[in-house]
Amino acid sequence: MVNKRLLIKNLLSYYDENSFYDKKRQLNLETKAGKAKFIKHICALSNSNPDNNSYLIIGIEDEDNQIRGVDFFDDSKIQNLVDAYLDNPPQIVYENVLFPSLPIGKVVGLVTIRGKKGVSRFKKTFLNIDKHTAFYRMGSNSQPSIVQNGLNNNKALVESIENMSKNNLNTILESVLSFMTETHKDINPKYQVFKENFIVCWAGNKNKIRGRSFYSRVDIELINEQVRLFYSALDAVTISYTEDSFIVTEYVKLGLNDRTSFYAFEEVVIRFHDNGFYDMKSRVLFEPPQYNYNMLRYIYNNNLKLLSKLQKNMFLNEVDLNKLSRLPHMLMICYLNGFDDAKQKLLQLDSLIKKLENPKVYRSYKEVIRILRKLKYENESIE
Repeated sequence: MVNKRLLIKNLLSYYDENSFYDKKRQLNLETKAGKAKFIKHICALSNSNPDNNSYLIIGIEDEDNQIRGVDFFDDSKIQNLVDAYLDNPPQIVYENVLFPSLPIGKVVGLVTIRGKKGVSRFKKTFLNIDKHTAFYRMGSNSQPSIVQNGLNNNKALVESIENMSKNNLNTILESVLSFMTETHKDINPKYQVFKENFIVCWAGNKNKIRGRSFYSRVDIELINEQVRLFYSALDAVTISYTEDSFIVTEYVKLGLNDRTSFYAFEEVVIRFHDNGFYDMKSRVLFEPPQYNYNMLRYIYNNNLKLLSKLQKNMFLNEVDLNKLSRLPHMLMICYLNGFDDAKQKLLQLDSLIKKLENPKVYRSYKEVIRILRKLKYENESIE
């Protein structure tokens, strides 16, 4: 099995950006411009490498190849985004790869684009990209082109890089020991071996809430590939497993004022096979709670007043500060109950709460954005 950390190191050490790999400092899928740029690169890498994998690495300084890392990106529905805009879309996988030098919660994003026969093209006009446009890699750039010409066959080279990046027993043992005795020793670390090939480590604080056991501060890693499968400082999660499957069910805590409940949000099943392969399948379970319209209108207006205070940089009293940590979730509840402009109000929070230097509020905001993004992709209602 390929150790994704070694693969990234080998790509960065020996090769400049080229026709089979690209690197970026950040990935922005919250704006149309960011989505268009991402899909353009996926299209170009796929078309330029029909016979082999190609890679997009996120969290790398472009000028000096320094590994800076990005936030853990939890989006099992990212394939839906590519499918929505490309004809003959390639299969892609986004993985969060661990590097010991990065702070807890930071990873390097690795997008693997599987080789695919045929040309990928934009199925509709998107910003400044015309319908039917196909992109190809020209050196280190993604360029539009009508015909495919002058491309190198990278299959042998990419396979040699992947072979150089395979695991060894020493790396696996060191990773398990580090997880169990160093990085997660204070939050009940555990591990399980599947099919005599795969090792999954997980850790989290176990709490009983209304008679049911949930984990919080959850970290789940697939040791063989140095991939973080799940990470959150906020969520309520249940974990179970069989001899060939590992199941993670995530719950969202929602409610008005102090009356909150846990709602099943998403189930992820990792299934391990005898042939040394595994697959991950997810399904969104979420059914948003519905509330009385008049009561919600009153709450929504109060939250808009708080948002206005933030925008005008006005003084926040103790009551305002207490409400602030719940503001993102309250705006999300309003949006899910038919207050369509609540989403735009929510997006305005990004730059405002960064200035507050309150990490709890910003984590809450990012959590809400992640939930809405997944729901959007699940329903294929791409902007």
